[in-house]
Amino acid sequence: MNSIKYTVSDDILASKGLRFANFIIDYIVQLILGFVIGFVIIMISDLTGSYGLSDFLFMSDSRLVDYIFAYIVLFIYYTTIESLTGRSIGKYITKTKVVLYDGSKPTFNEILVRSLARMIPLEAFSFLGELGKGWHDTISKTYVVDIAKFEAKKETFEGLDEIGKIGVDEVTF
Repeated sequence: MNSIKYTVSDDILASKGLRFANFIIDYIVQLILGFVIGFVIIMISDLTGSYGLSDFLFMSDSRLVDYIFAYIVLFIYYTTIESLTGRSIGKYITKTKVVLYDGSKPTFNEILVRSLARMIPLEAFSFLGELGKGWHDTISKTYVVDIAKFEAKKETFEGLDEIGKIGVDEVTF
């Protein structure tokens, strides 16, 4: 009967300030994760006596190796946590989450595209636009919303949608 669908609007998007906080918090988490992964690689190297990987990663003076390692950590972090929960650690702290245009949770493939798009050089500067949407949002067709605003608007929409479903013969006086 009612064909109106819920859609994400600009008024519920996370602010640039929240997005920047997400970036900083998630960057710190990635540094810690990178340290832990590096520590595990070194421990395994010590236990096995095979130092090829640890020497390549940590004894190399190549900036390219450093970038590759950082991008692998970034990819593992965002793909894993956002595909499972729709939220990174930063998003948990700032009470924001990733959704699709209709407010639903993104699929693994959409999160995968989102994570890969984060690897575009200078992608962090894509937030300088008016709405503060990054290329990883635009390319993956996802949105980061303020959960409180999102839930309030969705609840209001669902209430109005329910009212719209009442037929004339269903109304009692």
